[in-house]
Amino acid sequence: MDGSFQQHLTASLLRVGYGLAFGIALGLVLALVSGLSRVGENFVDANMEVLRAVPNFALVPLLIVWFGISEVPKILLITLAVAVAIYINTFSAIRSVDAGLVEAARSFGAGRAEMIYRVIIPGSLPGFLVGLRLALTASWLSLIFAETINAKRGLGRMMTDAREYFQIDVVFVLIAVYAILGLVSILVVRFLEGRLLTWRRAYDGD
Repeated sequence: MDGSFQQHLTASLLRVGYGLAFGIALGLVLALVSGLSRVGENFVDANMEVLRAVPNFALVPLLIVWFGISEVPKILLITLAVAVAIYINTFSAIRSVDAGLVEAARSFGAGRAEMIYRVIIPGSLPGFLVGLRLALTASWLSLIFAETINAKRGLGRMMTDAREYFQIDVVFVLIAVYAILGLVSILVVRFLEGRLLTWRRAYDGD
C-alpha cells in the first residue's frame, strides 16, 4: 500500500459526509411531514417503504443512466440509504410519542409549534438516534457500491484494485479500516445518546 491511501480515505470520507448530511436532512423532513400529517403520510410513507424494500445496489444502474458516472450518483446512493434509515425510525418514533404527554401539553395551551418543539421532537429523539446508528452503517455499505461507479479515488476503488491484482494484504488492511470506521460511527452515536438522552428516566448513561 503506497502513500495514496490518504487520498483514497479522504475521497471516501467526503462522499459519506455529504451523503450523511443530505440523507439525515431529507429523512428528518420526510419523517416530520409524514408523522405530523395524514396527507403527508399517504404521500410519503408508501414510497419510502418501497424504497426500503429495494436493494441499494439495484439502484446503481438506474443512477448511472440518470446522472452519469460523476460524483452525483455516488453521493445520491449514500443519501438514499441514509434517508430511508432515518425516516423509518423517526417516523415510527413520532407516531409512538406518548398520547398522554400530547394531551397534557394541549391542556396547558401549547400551540402546534410548541407541541412539536417540546413534546414531539424530544419524544422521537430516541428513535432518531436508532435510525442514525443504522444510517451510519448503511452509509458505509452504500459507499462500497457507490465506488464501483467509475471511482478514481476511494476505499472501494482500492478494494477493487486489490482484488484484481490479488493483493491480499491490502484487502485485510481495508477490511480493518472499514471495521474501525464502523466502530467510530457507533461511538459517535453513543456519545450523542449520552448527551441527548440524559432526561430519560430509563436511560442509564454509565
